[in-house]
Amino acid sequence: METLSYPLHLRVSALALLVFALTAAAGQSSHPAAGDADEHMRRGVDAQQHGDVKAAIEEYRKALAMRPRFPEARANLGAALAAVGDFDGAIREDRLAMENAPDKVAVRKNLALAYYKKGDCEHAAVEFDAVHAARPGDLGATMLLGYCELKLNRAEKAVTLLEPLEQANQNDPDFEYVLGSALIQTGKEAEGAPRMERVARTTRSAEAYVIAGSARLSLRQFKDARADLDAALELDTQIPGLYTMAGQARDALGDTEAAQQAFEAALRADVRDPMANLYLGAILLKKREVEKAEPLLTLALQLQPENRHARLQMAKLDAMQGKNAEAVALLEALEKADPNWLEPHVELAPLYYKLHRGEDGQRERKIVDDIQAKQQEAGPPKD
Repeated sequence: METLSYPLHLRVSALALLVFALTAAAGQSSHPAAGDADEHMRRGVDAQQHGDVKAAIEEYRKALAMRPRFPEARANLGAALAAVGDFDGAIREDRLAMENAPDKVAVRKNLALAYYKKGDCEHAAVEFDAVHAARPGDLGATMLLGYCELKLNRAEKAVTLLEPLEQANQNDPDFEYVLGSALIQTGKEAEGAPRMERVARTTRSAEAYVIAGSARLSLRQFKDARADLDAALELDTQIPGLYTMAGQARDALGDTEAAQQAFEAALRADVRDPMANLYLGAILLKKREVEKAEPLLTLALQLQPENRHARLQMAKLDAMQGKNAEAVALLEALEKADPNWLEPHVELAPLYYKLHRGEDGQRERKIVDDIQAKQQEAGPPKD
């Protein structure tokens, strides 16, 4: 599952302010006889503290024009440029500042944040890793390193990094979001979902509810999945794919009408949503509304030609339309690909009889009985 973007704004803001305060203090204590450069530095700090970032940028540049080797002014310029969205400029200034900065770790943290805010997690991870190595107790940098590893599909690294720190930080929703997401990505949905639900309840985050709900769907815990996804819908109906997942949870619980409404809403948002087309088509087909189901199932198969459920529903559609030979061909291919999948055998048995292939029909019935017996012995799946 693709991890949704989560606003780690509180943690990022705290880090940025921390670095700014350190560099500002250093700027006021360095080179006391330099006169005008220090004055521009002080004006820049004052402007930035009062929210006038553009004026701060001008003052820092004036200070650097007078004293090019002024690492505190350069580091603050980098932070100010990042604040106005000029991340490339911030990265350039931070790298220059590191050449002469008395506190290289603080400036490196600024650099890591600039890469992070730019969306360049590859480079951000490198810099956050260096900060973590120098200051392993810096929780904010460690957490953002974990988040970058998560975005780079290296969730195992994030789990290894963060899990030992959880006991002391389990009430931090940003921390729990990253760890919960990483656990889900590593296949530990049962451990990640409860963490993500705590985050969702604490922060009222629709995105967190969606991640938790998707994990519950994977676990076939459909009641919990529906609760999470419905909570997400109450907060934000615009999240791509949300209505589709909500429909899947409702459909699995047998609430067909509510499921149909959700899939219809999903298609209003995206007419080419493959799963919404498939599930709505299957519902309509079950209601024997063949004319309405056909274009939906046809599109679903076109969008995902290898989707076995789309192929199964198309076989059912063919059978309802009297295209028995076509239906059999589809079902036989599905049966060959997965001999233990029950549904193709169930559909094949009556079709063989219709085509006067009695021995094949009897064989399919026996296979159905054998698979069902094994399923009963294994017990029912979790709801």
